[in-house]
Amino acid sequence: MKKFLVLGILFALPITAYLFFASGKNNFARLPVLTENVQDISQFSTNSGEKIRFQEHISVVAFFGSDLEKIKGNTFNLDKKILEKYYDFDDFQFVIILPEESRKETSEFVESFKKITESSKWKIAYATPEKISEVFKSFETPHKLDADTYSPYVFIVDKKGNLRGRDDDKDHEKIYGYDSRDVAELNNKMNDDVKVILAEYRLALKRNNPEENN
Repeated sequence: MKKFLVLGILFALPITAYLFFASGKNNFARLPVLTENVQDISQFSTNSGEKIRFQEHISVVAFFGSDLEKIKGNTFNLDKKILEKYYDFDDFQFVIILPEESRKETSEFVESFKKITESSKWKIAYATPEKISEVFKSFETPHKLDADTYSPYVFIVDKKGNLRGRDDDKDHEKIYGYDSRDVAELNNKMNDDVKVILAEYRLALKRNNPEENN
């Protein structure tokens, strides 16, 4: 009798676990919205001459200031641990927001990095420090820009222009942005969160286009 009971439990447990997680798929497959409707940057000038906007894109957004020497390590970390895995995804973009005064230096910086990164795919927006500060404040995070409009933290903005992050992180409670100086945080937390938001949109696409599943 005990033998059959044990076998029954071993058989039923995997099925029960599967049904539990399957029924809760929606709860596990969404990255929380922390700030709604961040300010768009479609009026900023760009390195390509084309407008950059958050709507209809999944954006990794960086405010990297005018001192580019200070951010080369951050950008390299970010590119190798996060960005190069996702450049080929439709609607994914990496946006660097910089003050207008750094335009020439930025072009040289991007060109020099082409041999070791996908820097040709970076989208760079330029504006005055005042305009950059307005956009940053609209994210409504506890982080601050320094005098060069620099922050080491990078952010995930969804297709509706909402800031995504974590609201129950075991280390920080809420994560509004990810520290680009911290390889472990990029490799673990940010990488996981980018996967979650991409999976969320893929799931929504399949639901809206059921014929693609046939």
